[in-house]
Amino acid sequence: MEWKNIYRGMAMGVSDIVPGVSGGTIAVILGIYDQFIASINGLFSKDWKRHLAFLIPLALGMGIAIVLFSHVMKWLLNHHDKVTFYFFIGLIVGILPYLFREVRVEKELEWYHFLLMLAGIIGMFLLPEGPKENAIITDFQFSTYVLLFISGILASAAMILPGISGSFVFLVIGVYETIIHAVSAMNIKILFIAACGIVIGIIFMSKLIHYALKYYRTATFSFLIGLVIGSIYKIFPGWSDSFGQLFISVIVFAAGLVVAYGLGKIEH
Repeated sequence: MEWKNIYRGMAMGVSDIVPGVSGGTIAVILGIYDQFIASINGLFSKDWKRHLAFLIPLALGMGIAIVLFSHVMKWLLNHHDKVTFYFFIGLIVGILPYLFREVRVEKELEWYHFLLMLAGIIGMFLLPEGPKENAIITDFQFSTYVLLFISGILASAAMILPGISGSFVFLVIGVYETIIHAVSAMNIKILFIAACGIVIGIIFMSKLIHYALKYYRTATFSFLIGLVIGSIYKIFPGWSDSFGQLFISVIVFAAGLVVAYGLGKIEH
C-alpha cells in the first residue's frame, strides 16, 4: 500500500468539494496524474493488486477530506467566497508551469497544440453558469434518484480532468447543495446512488484519458492546459469590494501559488 497517497487523496478531496477546482488538477501538481489514470484503467488487468494498492489509500484520503472538510468548505463559500476562490485561483495558476513541463514546451509544441489550448479555453467559457440558488432537494422520487445517478456519472468525468470540477457539474445540474448536505448529514442512500454513478463514470473516462495520454500525450495536455486556464475565468469571484478585502485576497492568492509550488517541489 502506498500510504503517502492518503495525504495526496486528502488534497484531491478538498479540491473536489469546491465548484470550479478539480481533483485532477491537484493530481497533476502532485505528479501522480498519469499513475492515477493508469491505476483506474488497470483495475481489470492482471496487475489489479498493484493498482489497487495505489488507489485504496488515495480513495481513503479523499473520503476523509470530503467528510471532514465539507462543513468547513461550505462555511467558507457561504461567508468568505471571494477570498476562498482567490486561494484556489492562485493554486490553479501555480500548476501551469507543471503542465507546461509535461508538454516540454521548447521541443514538442506545434501550432495545432496552441489551437487545442484555445479550444480548451473556449470550451470552459462556453460552459453554462450554475444557478445562484441551488436548494437542497427534499422531495425524493424515482426520477430524483435517477438524476443523482446520472449527475454522478457526469461529475466523475469532470473530477479526473484537470480544469473541470465535479462539484461544478453538480452545481450546473442543480444537485450540489443536496450532495454537500448528504455528506454533512451522512445520508447513505443519496451518497450510495451518487457514488455508484461516480464509480461507473470514472472507470469509463479513465479508459478514454489513458488512451489519449498514451497515443496523443502532447495534444491531450495542450487541451488540458486550455481547460485549466479557462477554469480561472469560471471561478473568478469578481474584484474585492474594499481595500481590506483586496489585500486579503492578494495574500491568499499568493498563498495558493506557494502551496502549488511547495507541493510540486516535494513531489517532483
